[in-house]
Amino acid sequence: MIVLGLTGSIGMGKSTVATMFAEAGVPVFDADAEVHRLQGPDEALVARIEAEFPGTTGPEGVNRVALGERVIGKPEAFRRLEMIVHPAVAGSRAAFLAANKGAPLVVLDIPLLFEAGGWEEVDKIAVVSAPAEIQRARVLSRPGMTATRFEAILARQLPDAEKRVRADFVIETGFALDETRAQVAHVIACLAEPRGG
Repeated sequence: MIVLGLTGSIGMGKSTVATMFAEAGVPVFDADAEVHRLQGPDEALVARIEAEFPGTTGPEGVNRVALGERVIGKPEAFRRLEMIVHPAVAGSRAAFLAANKGAPLVVLDIPLLFEAGGWEEVDKIAVVSAPAEIQRARVLSRPGMTATRFEAILARQLPDAEKRVRADFVIETGFALDETRAQVAHVIACLAEPRGG
């Protein structure tokens, strides 16, 4: 089994690319979706997050906007949150890999793959990228997003240029969706080629 780490900075189109891999039949572990699930109503992390960051949870689980206001741009608070969330996500990821051990290729969709050290646990890396002006327009069109918040998020992400240098594959999303889909198919084809003889 080849484990492909899929990453990219905010607004680059990573979720769209992850969906394309899934539609092509490749099992995908979505770290962000798993964080959302673990922070939902009645999940174990909710009580721990409330204890560490009082007032950031409610009947629907974690209030991500309120929690974001408490940790974005505050490295020490963000580290405390990571100490709660990362072990739980790692457990879910291990269960995903075990459940899909027969697959020739799986994708781990991890936004902070380089920043959190996850790149050491994958066989290959695909970075999703787009021109900076497209990235900015995409992000600022999101509900509740501000230029200040966008800059704070970017500040804790490895620059796109560095991610591209460290990638085995770069998937461009500044084009039509069909062109991006063709790039995804190319990556799958490259990794599915039989090795040895």
